[in-house]
Amino acid sequence: MELIDQLTNLASRAQKQLAHIQTEEATKTALVMPFINALGYNVFDPTEVVPEFICDIGTKKGEKIDYAIMRDGKPIILIECKHVGSDLNINHASQLFRYFHVTEARIAILTNGLIYRLFTDLEQPNKMDERPFLEFDLTNFHENDIAEIKKLSKNSFSIEDMLFAAYNLKYMRAFKKYFDEQFTQPSADFVHFVSKQVYEGVLTNKLKEQFNILVHRSFHQFLNDKIAMRLRSAMIDTSGQGPLVNDVPAAPVVETSGISEAENKDKNIDTTVEETEGFMIVRAILRKMVPVNRVVMRDVQSYCGILLDDNNRKPICRLHFNSSKKYVTLFDVEGGERVDITSLDDLYGMASRIRETVQTYEAKTAV
Repeated sequence: MELIDQLTNLASRAQKQLAHIQTEEATKTALVMPFINALGYNVFDPTEVVPEFICDIGTKKGEKIDYAIMRDGKPIILIECKHVGSDLNINHASQLFRYFHVTEARIAILTNGLIYRLFTDLEQPNKMDERPFLEFDLTNFHENDIAEIKKLSKNSFSIEDMLFAAYNLKYMRAFKKYFDEQFTQPSADFVHFVSKQVYEGVLTNKLKEQFNILVHRSFHQFLNDKIAMRLRSAMIDTSGQGPLVNDVPAAPVVETSGISEAENKDKNIDTTVEETEGFMIVRAILRKMVPVNRVVMRDVQSYCGILLDDNNRKPICRLHFNSSKKYVTLFDVEGGERVDITSLDDLYGMASRIRETVQTYEAKTAV
């Protein structure tokens, strides 16, 4: 069985067992050992996995770490476990720090059975970094995460490859975090840097205030335009008409200004890339029925609403993308109906129901 299937099955079992996992030992048995096993290591073979691994450190004798994964009689991965309800932080990794320094292991994992934080020594040789280079969430992962976790597996493990990946992941994570922060609320330094690329004059305080708003808007508009172009280029055919995806024309390049005037007045609301892309797909579904500018997105804290004519009484659908389990509320039935989705492509399968909702509103208007 593929690693992704094994971890998906483990995640499904974990959700059902969580209420019964009351101790750290239960966490190890129900979650951590199956995770190690999924990586191809035999948890019952002490030449591969040593539980309660002992390594004397100076005057401290008999200290143990929960698991050491072995190769050729030497530890290659150290694992420290906490109870499934624990909030992982660097204070929980004190034993990992000590053991990392005195063993040949270059990879350390801190876990509560659901979250796995991976560390190495990129900052100083033989000293474990304080920040993980990768965090894997068993309950909310993507295929890209599996590709990185697979590097830990028995058949794939190479310390050189692992360290190279760790270096890239560490700094990519930092860059992505920075971009996300700037996308949400550009810093003064970022605004100043961008402004100087396009404005040669003196940046007065008044200009800085204006540019702060313009940079923020431009950032969002740029990303929305890129999404629209990607949707179109991914599915457009040589005739220029666009292929059918479940009888739906591919999403066109259309104006992305269909965001309600009320949108984002609450600064706690952050419209995500997935929400914007979902909105564009709904527009593509409806483009032959109504002008695209009548299909409007209004984002609130609990969901992203898509309305006809920016009218709360004409909801087309709601995108609930803020949790690990994503779903859509459809309004072709009274009161709305929740439909779980696994990817944005599932929206195309809802095309007939989305169209039917709009047809109902149009029929009422025509009477």
